[in-house]
Amino acid sequence: MSSSENEHDPHHGHDHGHAHAEPHAHDHSPGAHSHAPSVTASNARRIQWVFVMTLGYAGVQAVGGWLSGSLALIADAGHMLSDAAALLLALIAYRIAARAPDKLRTYGFHRVRVLAALANGATLLLLVAWIAWEAVARFRQPTEVLAGPMLAVAVVGLLVNVVGAWVLMRGEQNDGNLRGALLHVVGDLLGSVGAIAAAVGIMYTGWTVLDPILSVLVAVLVVRSAWSLVSDALLILLQAVPRGLDVEAAQAAIARLPGVAEVGHFHAWTLTDERVVATVHVTPSPGTDPLMLPKQVADLLRDKHAIEHVTVQVDPPGGLRGPH
Repeated sequence: MSSSENEHDPHHGHDHGHAHAEPHAHDHSPGAHSHAPSVTASNARRIQWVFVMTLGYAGVQAVGGWLSGSLALIADAGHMLSDAAALLLALIAYRIAARAPDKLRTYGFHRVRVLAALANGATLLLLVAWIAWEAVARFRQPTEVLAGPMLAVAVVGLLVNVVGAWVLMRGEQNDGNLRGALLHVVGDLLGSVGAIAAAVGIMYTGWTVLDPILSVLVAVLVVRSAWSLVSDALLILLQAVPRGLDVEAAQAAIARLPGVAEVGHFHAWTLTDERVVATVHVTPSPGTDPLMLPKQVADLLRDKHAIEHVTVQVDPPGGLRGPH
């Protein structure tokens, strides 16, 4: 049987017509098989509380920055907004995990998170461009900054981030979403410390140039996060090979399995940020039971390459030489 690119697409069915297996004998009927990450209700609530605090304070920072004339506060508000978006994506992941696949979306709703990340990253890159433009203007012509209100807003931000970090640190640390959220909050905490330092510096020296300098430093942090979101989302949507996966090494390992005569047409892509899916074609050696190969291949890819969902098609001898 010759295969087409569609059968490697996660939005198409696996109609291979040959032996087929996935790790642990997965069932593909709608609702029977889940690609979702494990969900911890307590961690979800903690992330939800920190999200509300982070988003609320981002608004306070934006208003405070506007009223005090502090570009650094506005930039840090963008940084807080990026982290609030990251927390929101974590919450979306939890929500998605509770939704079963259906007949139309057999892989579930995981790509919603990827689309949200792409939109978030693109918006943040636009914000960074505006911050950079405004910072250059302020270097050329410094503007008045009210250091007192700036300091007050920054101190509130420090307290918010300390509370947020405390809430997350009391959660179950084996949860990747929670650990990621904690890292974002720690980054926000450091941003608040920087804003406090800039405000104090302006109060004692009158150097308002400290404000655009800090805003540029914060913008660098934002652009790193934003670009990571955009690039990772684009790679997932383009169904690129997941980071860290060596396709040639994976195929070579399969070829070394007893009973495998040929291996080819290996495709691997990321379903969401932590779920890798793969398809591969193999042909059996003479005297090999073809029904034994799918499980062997799937077990190898799961154990050696952390690919949890594998579809294996067994072709007749010479079947890999035709068009695919």
